[in-house]
Amino acid sequence: QRIAICRALLLKPRVVLADEPTGSLDEKTGGAIMDLLLELVADEGGSLLYVTHDKDLAARAAGIWRLHQGRVVKEARP
Repeated sequence: QRIAICRALLLKPRVVLADEPTGSLDEKTGGAIMDLLLELVADEGGSLLYVTHDKDLAARAAGIWRLHQGRVVKEARP
């Protein structure tokens, strides 16, 4: 996961998209990966848009959009 993150951030994109960035990781490693990802994106002044089913991970987001059948059905700020 760390190598994939480094490759994604190499060109310093303004927006980083991540689909279940911690999905296959244990809680400790997943937390470390998200800490790293959020720090690197913030250092570059970018934004991170990620998909997750993990409520704890969702709580770390600045905004949450719940989708159903491809449509936004709820918007929230944790």
